[in-house]
Amino acid sequence: MTTSRLFGTPLSPSATKVMLLGSGELGKEVIISLQRLGVEVIAVDRYPNAPGHQVAHRAHVIDMTDGAALSALIALEKPDLVVPEIEAIATETLLALEQAGQITCIPTARAAMLTMNREGIRRLAAEELGLPTSPYRFASSLEELQQACAHVGFPCVVKPVMSSSGKGQSKLDSAADVAAAWDYAASGSRVDAGRVIAEGFIDFDYEITLLTVRSVGADGQVETGFCEPIGHKQVQGDYVESWQPHPMDPVALDRARDIAAKVTADLGGCGVFGVELFVKGEMVWFSEVSPRPHDTGMVTMASQVQSEFELHAKAILGLPVNVALRAPGASAVIYGQHDATGIAFEGVADALRVPGTDLRLFGKPESFERRRMGVALATAGDVDTARQRALEAASRVKPVVR
Repeated sequence: MTTSRLFGTPLSPSATKVMLLGSGELGKEVIISLQRLGVEVIAVDRYPNAPGHQVAHRAHVIDMTDGAALSALIALEKPDLVVPEIEAIATETLLALEQAGQITCIPTARAAMLTMNREGIRRLAAEELGLPTSPYRFASSLEELQQACAHVGFPCVVKPVMSSSGKGQSKLDSAADVAAAWDYAASGSRVDAGRVIAEGFIDFDYEITLLTVRSVGADGQVETGFCEPIGHKQVQGDYVESWQPHPMDPVALDRARDIAAKVTADLGGCGVFGVELFVKGEMVWFSEVSPRPHDTGMVTMASQVQSEFELHAKAILGLPVNVALRAPGASAVIYGQHDATGIAFEGVADALRVPGTDLRLFGKPESFERRRMGVALATAGDVDTARQRALEAASRVKPVVR
C-alpha cells in the first residue's frame, strides 16, 4: 500500500509507478484499472507480447524465477509498488528487497513467497492458524508419495507443490494410480518438480472462491471486505465456468468469511485475495489462497459494481473500494482449440447477440488447444440464466487458424 495520497502524471517525474510481475489476462485487466487512475505501469512476463504488455507503458521479458535478473530490473525501473500477478517468481529475492527497504511488494513479499508453494500456505493455514483443511501429507519421492497416499486414504488428490490452473493434478482411486500421478505431477510443476502434496478427498457439495479485499478505511486502518461467493466448475483442474453469487447456507457463509479473514490478516498488506473453500452444508474447509485477483473472479467484470481488478488497483493504492454486486452474472472460458500462433476468432458478433453478454479476447500471441484465450461474460435476473447466456456466447466464438 502506498502512503502517498498524490497521484501524478504517467511518464513524468510525478508518476506513481507500478511494476506487474506476470502480465497475462488477469494482469492486463489490473493494468487497465491502474491506468484509469493515471498510474504508470511496467508489465513484466516470460514471453514477448503478453496480454498485459499490449496495454502497459513499458514491457520487459525476463525469467522471473531468476533472482538476479529480477533484482536488476527492479533497480532499473525503481517502481513504487511491485505487484506479483503469478506464482512463478523469485520470491526470496522480493523478500530480501522488501526487508532491505528497497521495494513495497503487494500485498507483502511474505505472502507472495508462502502462496507460491502449496506447502507453505497449507502449513500456515492448518498448523499455525488451525483452520479446517483436508488431511494431507507432502512427498519428495515416489516411495514417500505411496506412503502419503496410504495415510490420507483413497480416493485422494495429488498436486505439485508449485503449479497453477490444475497442471500436474491427479485424482487417485487406488494405490495402482500412484506411480502415474507422481510422473504427471513432475510434468506439471512450475519450479520444483520433486515435491507434491497428497490430499485426502473431501465429500463436499461445492467449491467457492471468496474474493476478500483488504483496503484502507476512512479511519486510516486496514479493513476487510468480502465479495459475494463465486461458484465455479473445473475440468481437468482448469476453471471453465464461474458464477456469482453462489447460494450458501448463512452459517457456512459466516464460517467462510471467518476463515478468509484469518488467513488474509496473517498474510497482511492490501489488495484482493482469492480464497478457495470447500463447502458441505454448514461445514467449510480451507483449500488455497492467491494474494491477487483470481481467474474464477473474471465474472466480476460483469457482475460487480467494481471488478476484482478495479478492487485490487484501488486497494493497493490506498483508495476506497466497493464490493457490491451489480447483478447475477457468469463467465465461460473460450479455449484456443488449436496449437498455433496468431489465431483469429469468428462468431464474435453472433456471440454478442446473446442478451446481456460481453466478451474479453485476451490477445495471447500463441494458442494451444486447452489454453484460455478469452472469456464470455453474462448477466441476468438469476444465476442459472446468466450461466446459460455465458455458455451460449462462448460456444459461438470459433478460433480459426489463418
